[in-house]
Amino acid sequence: MRRLRKWMRGKPKPPVVTETEGAADGEWTAALEHNEATIRRIFDDCSDMVFRSAGRAGQARRLVIYISSLVDETIVDDHIIRPLTARGAFPYFGGEEQNGEALESGLVTAGSAKLSSDLNEIVRQLLNGHAIVLQDGERGGLLVKADGVKQRSLEEPSSEPVIRGPRDGFIENISTNMGLLRSRLKTPRLKLESVTIGELSQTQVVLAYIAGIAADSLVEEVRERVGRIRIDGIMDSGYVEEFIEDLPYSPFPQTHSTERPDVVAAELLEGKAAILVDNTPFVLVVPMTFWTGLQASEDYYMRWPVATFVRWIRFLFIFIAIFAPSLYVAVTTFHQEMIPTNLVLSIASAREAVPFPALFEALLMEIVFEALREAGIRLPKQIGQAISIVGALVIGQAAVQAGIISAPVVIIVSITGIATFTIPRYSFASGVRLLRFPMLFLAGTLGLYGIVLGFLCIVLHLASLRSFGVPYLAPLAPIQQSSLKDILVRAPIWAKRRRPQATAAADRIRQPAGQQPGPPYRGNRS
Repeated sequence: MRRLRKWMRGKPKPPVVTETEGAADGEWTAALEHNEATIRRIFDDCSDMVFRSAGRAGQARRLVIYISSLVDETIVDDHIIRPLTARGAFPYFGGEEQNGEALESGLVTAGSAKLSSDLNEIVRQLLNGHAIVLQDGERGGLLVKADGVKQRSLEEPSSEPVIRGPRDGFIENISTNMGLLRSRLKTPRLKLESVTIGELSQTQVVLAYIAGIAADSLVEEVRERVGRIRIDGIMDSGYVEEFIEDLPYSPFPQTHSTERPDVVAAELLEGKAAILVDNTPFVLVVPMTFWTGLQASEDYYMRWPVATFVRWIRFLFIFIAIFAPSLYVAVTTFHQEMIPTNLVLSIASAREAVPFPALFEALLMEIVFEALREAGIRLPKQIGQAISIVGALVIGQAAVQAGIISAPVVIIVSITGIATFTIPRYSFASGVRLLRFPMLFLAGTLGLYGIVLGFLCIVLHLASLRSFGVPYLAPLAPIQQSSLKDILVRAPIWAKRRRPQATAAADRIRQPAGQQPGPPYRGNRS
C-alpha cells in the first residue's frame, strides 16, 4: 500500500474532466470541459497551443482553440474573437438560437468555416492552420480557416531561367500553386484531387489533370500509385517520385519535375497528369519521355526555326556529354591510326611527361570537375561561382604545368561539362553525367568496341523503358507520325493540330484547320 501511494504521488495528476454520461475517454461530446481536456491531452507539452475563452455573460461558454505558430492571429482576433464578444453583433447571441448552425452563420467574416464533430478531422485541421470554436452543449465545433504561415513571394525559378516567357514560379504553398494552374487553365475540366500522405507529416498531395484529354487509364494508374504510398513523412516531391516511378534503378528520370506553372499547364494540355506536393515548389509531371528532357519551355516562345536549331544543338551536345571523354580514351589508347598525323604528334607531345594512362587521366579530371561543380552549388551564391570558375582555371593550369594532366584532356573534359549544361532539365542532365563513367571504363578496356557495346546497351535500355505505360522513346519508337512535329523539329504552333497520340485520350484536336498565316496584306487592289 505504501508503494502504491508513493507511485501515485510520482504520477502527474490528470486534468479535471467533466464527462457526459456514457462518454468514453477521448471521444467528442457535448460537454465543453471534456472536449477541451481531450484536446489538451492530445497536444500535451505543445507550448504553441492557445485556448481562449470567448463570449459574454449570460451566454453558453465558448472556447477558441488554435496553434499560434500556424495561424494568423490577426484573423483570429478580427474575424472570430471580436464577433463572438461584440454586443449586438449578431441578434441570436443571448437568445434562443444558440446551436452550432447559428454560430456558423454568424461568423460570416471568417471566410471558410464548417461544422465538424469528428475528432480526427478536428485535430488534422488544427495542424493545417485552422481554429476551432467550441460551445458548451454542442457536440460539434466550428472549424475556421485562419492559416498564416509565412511564404515567399512569386519569383522566377532559379533552376529554369528563360529569356522570353512567364517569370512566375511555384512556391512551397500548395494552395498558391493550384491557383497558378487555375489562372492559366480557366476551365472546370481541370480537376484537382487531393489526398493526404505521411503518417506524421500529413502532407497534402494533389493530382491535377484535364478531364476528357488525359486518358482515364493514366489518371487511375497515378491515383493508385500515389494512394498506396505508406511512409512517416513527405519532405519533397522527390519522395513521391521514388515511390511511383516504373524502374527505380534507371539513371534516366521517369517523371518530369519542374518549377514553372506554364510548363505544367502545357503538359496538362497534352494529356499528361501533374502531382503537386505541399511544402515544395517542384511539381511532378507524368508520363515523361526522352524528348521531354531535351525540351525547354522557351522553345515554344521563340520563332520555330530558331527553336529547331537550338534543339539540334542539344541533340549534338548530349552525344558529346556522354561519349567525348570515352572516344578520346579509346582513340589515344587503342586506335592511334585513326587520328591525323599532325594531331597525333601534338597529342603525343602533350602527353609525353604525363605518368598516367589516358583512362586514369580522364577519370581524374572528370571527378575533379564534378567536385568543383558540386562545390559551386553548395557554397553561398556570392562566392560559389567565383570559386568554381577560379578553381577550375587554377587547378587545370597547375596540373598541366606540373605534368600530371595533359592539355587535351583538360579541353575534352571542359567541353563535356559545357555540353551537360545545354540540357535544360536538371534531373535528365544528372543521368547523362552518370553515363560518362561506365563509358570511360568500357573505352579504356575494349576501345571502340566498348563504346559501341555501351551505346547499344543505352539504346536497348531506352527502348525498353516505360513511364506509366508510355514508351520512353515515343513517338519515335514506336513511330507515331502525327506526333513527330515536336521531336526532331519544333513545328510552328499553327501546324500542330493534334495532341500527342501517346498521352491524349479522345480529345486530340487542339485547333481547327486553316490556322496558318495567309499572304501578306498588300493594301486595296481595286
